Amino acid sequence: MNLTDVSPIKNCDGDFPLAGVVLNSNRLTEAICAVDEMNSIAGFEGIVGQSPAIQEVLQQVEMVAATDSTVLLLGETGTGKELIARAIHDRSRRRSRTLVKLNCAAIPSGLLESELFGHERGAFTGAITQKIGRLELADKGSLFLDEIGDIPLELQPKFLRVLQEREYERLGSTQTKKVNVRVVAATHRNLEEMIVKREFRSDLYYRLNVFPISIPPLRERQQDIPPLVQHFVRQFSQRMNKTIDAISPGTMDALARYPWPGNIRELQNVIERSVVIHEKGKLIVKKSWLRRECFPGGQARASFGNSSTEPREIIGAALAEARGRVSGPSGAAAMLGIPPSTLESRIRSMNINKYQFKTA
Repeated sequence: MNLTDVSPIKNCDGDFPLAGVVLNSNRLTEAICAVDEMNSIAGFEGIVGQSPAIQEVLQQVEMVAATDSTVLLLGETGTGKELIARAIHDRSRRRSRTLVKLNCAAIPSGLLESELFGHERGAFTGAITQKIGRLELADKGSLFLDEIGDIPLELQPKFLRVLQEREYERLGSTQTKKVNVRVVAATHRNLEEMIVKREFRSDLYYRLNVFPISIPPLRERQQDIPPLVQHFVRQFSQRMNKTIDAISPGTMDALARYPWPGNIRELQNVIERSVVIHEKGKLIVKKSWLRRECFPGGQARASFGNSSTEPREIIGAALAEARGRVSGPSGAAAMLGIPPSTLESRIRSMNINKYQFKTA
């Protein structure tokens, strides 16, 4: 999609009012009114966007939500995986029960087992009371495990047993407990690469990878940037009791062209910062906040389509700069401005050994 396909409605002063945006695709113009109304029509609370990329994700959510199948959400940091997990739970037959969330990267590895399975009093030093784990809290509901790629290797067989047998023991207990839980896991890491490096068990991966959903980064859904900007401006201006009437054309253009390596979370932070410093009138985002020099792939992205440069050399240079990493905000795919799956396919077709760049 070209940037010219993103054309928010302008008022008589040339500004972008918060009333709505126009998304221009294949020369067909679709007027979308207030973002809140758009959300209610779509039926997905908190998920903003009408791009084909996000609509495909929501179609997959509708298909899998009614089942009890395990879902694996794949995508870069800040793409809204937790919102998708919530949407799956809210459309499932477990919606009247609890959605329990656990970020595997936020819990020290030594405590993660206790958080997940719980423990008995005296199970270890400092365990002065019995603790109920997240699995037990999620019984008959859903368990969202964010950053599943960070679960310690020694803990993976125990969680695999939960997925296979639906049973576990608390730390310090010999009593086996049964659990009826629907698991939704998420990660920004490449689990297949981790399997090759023996950092992640293949059997656990296949148990998790029943229904994978890839969440697109914001740079692949540019036409969703204007409604997202309006959504966050409205959200933060109401929260801070400020009046923001419109968004300047230069601001909207800069936001639409920016690659957003931090995805929706970065956009949200930039808009919140801008609302903080503006009392009323037009919203203006300082271009110094959008630091293109932070993205070493800017030059690589510009030269990727240049026929005078060999694609193999460009991919090799991006992999070297990313130290062999393909996905993620600092990965080679982000530098080249293409989806990680596309880059993986080109790497395989060109017989490029990406692992040689890990020590570069």
